[in-house]
Amino acid sequence: MRRRPLITALPALAAATAWAGPAGASAGSRTLHIAFTSPETSFDPPQTNSDSNSAAVIAQILEAPLTYDYLARPVRLLANTAAAMPEVSADGRSFTVRLQPGILFADDPAFGGQPRELVAQDQVYALKRFYDPRYNSSDLYLFESLKLPGLSELRQQALQSRKPFDYDTEVEGVRALDRYSFRVRLGVDDPRFIYLLADPVYMGAVAREVVERYGNDIGAHPVGTGGYRLQRWRRGSRIELERSASFRRVVYDGQPAAEPLAQAIAAQLKGQALPRADRVVIDIVEEAQPRWLSFLDGTYHWLPVPGTFRELAAPGGRLAPYLARRGVQLQSLPQPDMQMNFFFMEHPLVGGYTPDKVALRRAIGLAFDSDALVRHVYGGFGVRAQSTVPPFTSGYDPDYKSEMSEHSPAKARALLDLYGYTDRNGDGWREQPDGQPLVLSMATGSSQLERRANELWKRSMDAVGLRIDFDISTWPELLKKSRAGTLMMWGYSWGAASPDGGFFLGIAYGPNASESNDPRFSLPAFDRLFERQRALPDGPERDALMRQAKNLLVAYMPFKVHLHNVLPVLVQPWTRGYWRHPFMRDIYRFVDTEPRPT
Repeated sequence: MRRRPLITALPALAAATAWAGPAGASAGSRTLHIAFTSPETSFDPPQTNSDSNSAAVIAQILEAPLTYDYLARPVRLLANTAAAMPEVSADGRSFTVRLQPGILFADDPAFGGQPRELVAQDQVYALKRFYDPRYNSSDLYLFESLKLPGLSELRQQALQSRKPFDYDTEVEGVRALDRYSFRVRLGVDDPRFIYLLADPVYMGAVAREVVERYGNDIGAHPVGTGGYRLQRWRRGSRIELERSASFRRVVYDGQPAAEPLAQAIAAQLKGQALPRADRVVIDIVEEAQPRWLSFLDGTYHWLPVPGTFRELAAPGGRLAPYLARRGVQLQSLPQPDMQMNFFFMEHPLVGGYTPDKVALRRAIGLAFDSDALVRHVYGGFGVRAQSTVPPFTSGYDPDYKSEMSEHSPAKARALLDLYGYTDRNGDGWREQPDGQPLVLSMATGSSQLERRANELWKRSMDAVGLRIDFDISTWPELLKKSRAGTLMMWGYSWGAASPDGGFFLGIAYGPNASESNDPRFSLPAFDRLFERQRALPDGPERDALMRQAKNLLVAYMPFKVHLHNVLPVLVQPWTRGYWRHPFMRDIYRFVDTEPRPT
């Protein structure tokens, strides 16, 4: 699962026919041009801080043992670098994977000019790196929660001795059985662990000699077995990928959905070697207007439509005629994500579990106009959220309704009055019950979208007499501040990387504090529900526990969840072969570009 700043760059569907594109565009170019809305952090998996843009790039370079069938709906897992699907033990806790022989890493000086084959020990090493204290990985909680035998002990030894992490000691949690086979052993029941084996960020193989060669600069030198390799990188500006000459021959061999677009793309992909494009160029363009204008002049192959331009691109949810005449197509489907703001539960003003602190957070939630956020900031493209759990994931219930979606300034004012948050000095602003000033501080980025959201926050809080200021910083800096626990309030989007909705409860699980649990919410009753549902297979019993957990999050309000995105994406007529996947990240290899008409 990945953090995203409000709206992030996701690829979109394919189309064909008729617009000449920008002057000077090179006919026959096999380069995909894409725009990201925020800077990357690192291309080293343990150091990404759950950043979605970094994860998207890593997924083109590193490979996991499993992947998703690109065109199948409902989603379906397939073997990738694995020779077959994993063998699962009778108790459901042991997963044995055999890799295909002959898979090669991309060429790199770390290999001394020799081909380097993927082996089981590379997978073991890659997983162990998340436990290495050197990286202080924000994603360690995913593995710690699975209690892989022996790995936490290795980490503690390194912390206590202040010596380098011991990669050579074999442990039961993950070990190579022979040159091509490895086994992961869980210490708890988790029927959905198999999805982790399909995520290149968590299970993408890396070579030890590469990490040791580049040391602290490993984040700039990702080397994997995937279809692309990093060619050039200007931090926070441009990322360039090129086809890996070492990549094996892979063709699409899946079961496409019955939808006409899926069937058409399957016909396009039949017999074609992947990746289809030779290069991928990604620009970091944080402001909406330059992205929009660059798409209109033909620079980018697809564009998630910025909120400020949605009425212009798709009034009433339909593609604008002037874009349709150019051959541009629109894809607009709900996303497996949720956009929220959180309260840091250790902050002396908004944190805590006493009735007055809970009342303050609930009043802030009731005062904020999420309907206006959907209409005026997201252009009407959004589904009001009732909980943290998003569509397309287990535990999502379209019939579930809660206070999370309610906008009632009257109730907010009544709650504040009841618990002593009143205007004591007559200046128009409420004070704390003890008479101390009450000033909310919202951390935020500087993009136009975020500025519009901030204006809405200001109006909503003014309406109930709460003063709010804004702490403006960059996305990477905000991630650092959040992990350090120095923010009062912040907001972004969590996107699903698998069909497991339990992750969206895990962001409030106490042991995940300072990792995925940004608010550092800690409630034993909630933790017990989370642990019980995690051990169950999908079904009514698990759904009932997840509902109870959702009710507690509504009651204590560590998050104010606003919406599930409905992402409209425009696609140029010369872009071929893309159909949006809810969870799969390594999608660029399926997309191609036709010569642009002149």
